Amino acid sequence: MGSGRILVAQGGGPTAVINQSLVGVALEARRFRDVTRVYGALHGVRGIVDEEFVDLTQETSHHLELVAATPSSALGSTRDKPDAQYCTEIFNVLRAHAIEHFFYIGGNDSSDTVRIVSEQARAAGYPLRAIHIPKTIDNDLAGSDHTPGYPSAARFVAQAFAGANLDNAALPGVYVGVVMGRHAGFLTAASALGKKFPDDGPHLIYLPERTFTMDAFLADVKAAYARHGRCVVAVSEGIHDAGGAPIATLLAREVEKDAHGNVQLSGTGALADLLCDAIRARLGIKRVRGDTFGYLQRSFIGCVSAVDQREAREVGEKAVQYAFWGERDGSVAIRRTGFYSADYALLPLADVAGKTRTMEDEFIAPCGTDVTDAFRLYLRPLLGSGMPDAARLRCARVEKILTG
Repeated sequence: MGSGRILVAQGGGPTAVINQSLVGVALEARRFRDVTRVYGALHGVRGIVDEEFVDLTQETSHHLELVAATPSSALGSTRDKPDAQYCTEIFNVLRAHAIEHFFYIGGNDSSDTVRIVSEQARAAGYPLRAIHIPKTIDNDLAGSDHTPGYPSAARFVAQAFAGANLDNAALPGVYVGVVMGRHAGFLTAASALGKKFPDDGPHLIYLPERTFTMDAFLADVKAAYARHGRCVVAVSEGIHDAGGAPIATLLAREVEKDAHGNVQLSGTGALADLLCDAIRARLGIKRVRGDTFGYLQRSFIGCVSAVDQREAREVGEKAVQYAFWGERDGSVAIRRTGFYSADYALLPLADVAGKTRTMEDEFIAPCGTDVTDAFRLYLRPLLGSGMPDAARLRCARVEKILTG
């Protein structure tokens, strides 16, 4: 007879639906009579090694449902990237508290943490079932059709660019919107789903899956501006030159790096400033504006995909089912079936851990500055229903008298 204690934690960047997965674990676990306590670790793996636990068993179902519908990480998160020694500390705490089921909600680095802890428990002969629950707005987890958190963030990006396009049409000029996405351009590509009319923006989309050159960029902007009398541009923060160096670092006097060794790209505004300055200086266009979305799309409260909410809940529930009914550790993955429904699989941790998915070539137009219909068909059902619609005046012209 086991201890009946389970632990759940959240890692990495928050999302609009990550709490659905948390609550999915907590409520589904209550259905199993062998479960005696459901603990939550505050601030991810850092909370585990510091033994900062809360007892989710004492939360009412009603209150958990309220938390589930709230964006951001209810338990708090961390950017710590555990090495083997760090994972040993995690395992020692799990064993000291007699925790026999460990659920970690996060991206590919989080899946690697689960893999290491799982291997250490197996080597020590300790009965630990370790399950990784997927989460990332970047949509870059290997083995999944898509990742919880991405559809809601993509919905935000699509709606934001639809609004930016309306603004730009009213007061023509060049607008540059920089969107999160270090290696994968899925989130930036979502800007295309905000288009309704053929001449709507974004007119140009730049993704990290393709090499970026300033000369080609300026030529593209010049051509689009000449064609439409304006230009809306969507740019991924991770665009890079032929050598792989992020374009954003060209302006940075000091390059900040996180615990994972990644150059800090989000929230600085440097890339938008660089591109806007180049357009003004070299193309002579006066009205040029830039925005950096930064963290806005991660936990925006009021722009959430119902499909994303449902699937984020289900991956949490399936994680518990796999843990108690399965015979192996793993990472929960979403599989698309039909048009549109989802099924779930448990992948080996080694197939997901530390790997990064990028946008498939079939999703990127040959010109490199747009997406294909295949991508639009891929993303459309994930955004959920009720996407806002934009209308135009038909503009029946009145005959001129003085200047006719």
